[in-house]
Amino acid sequence: MSDLHHRVDETHAILTRIARDFTPAVFASSLAAEDMVLTDLILKAKLPIAIFSLETGRLHAETLSMIERVKKAYDYDIALYRPQPKAVERYVADHGLNAFYDSVEMRKECCRIRKVEPLGRALAGKRAWITGQRRAQSSTRAELAVQEDDHAHGMQKFNPLTDWSEQNVWDYLRSNNVPYNALHDRGYPSIGCEPCTRAIQPGEDVRAGRWWWENPESKECGLHVVDGKLIRIKSVAA
Repeated sequence: MSDLHHRVDETHAILTRIARDFTPAVFASSLAAEDMVLTDLILKAKLPIAIFSLETGRLHAETLSMIERVKKAYDYDIALYRPQPKAVERYVADHGLNAFYDSVEMRKECCRIRKVEPLGRALAGKRAWITGQRRAQSSTRAELAVQEDDHAHGMQKFNPLTDWSEQNVWDYLRSNNVPYNALHDRGYPSIGCEPCTRAIQPGEDVRAGRWWWENPESKECGLHVVDGKLIRIKSVAA
C-alpha cells in the first residue's frame, strides 16, 4: 500500500495546487471508478473545485444512481449538463436514434451533440478543468500528461491520476469505502452511454467495451480531441 499512499499524497498536492492557482476550476466526472477517487479526495478536503457530469440522456440507470449516492455520502449535488434538446431531435429525425452504429462520423456527431457541446458550456469562464484519465486505460492515452495546455478551451487541463494503476484505483476505493458504479462488478471497467458500452472479456483492454464495433484508434468521444487528434498539444511539467 506504500505505492498507493505515495499516489494519494501526490494527487492531493496536485488538486490543492489547482484550487490555489487556477480558480475557478472544475472536475468533469463520468461517475466511474477513477472519478470517484477524485470526487472523494476533492470533497473530503473541501477544496473549492466544482464537480459536474454530462447527462447525455443515454446513460445506464446504474450511472444515474451515482448522482444520488454521491449526494447521500457527501451531501454534495453534482451539477448536470445536458445536450440541447433541438440538436438531439434533429439528429434522431435525420439519421435515426442509433445512427452512431452506422459510421465513425455518425458516432462522433452523436458524441458532439450529447457530450462535447455540453462540455463547452460546463467549462465556460473556467481557468482549468480536471479529468480522471489514466495512461494505462488505453493506447490512445499512452502519452497522457498530468498538466496540459488545452488551447481548444483556452485553459489548463489536469489529469491527476495519470500514473495510477487499476489496482491503485480499486485499493483506494475499497480502503476508503467510496461508493462506485455497480456496473464495475459486472465486467464494465470503462462506462459510457448504455448503447455504446459493453462488458469486456478477461485480458481485453479496459476500454475495449467502449464503441466496441470500432477500431481502437478511433475510441475517443471528442471531449479530449481537436481536429481528429487527442489534445496533447503542449504538456506542462507538474
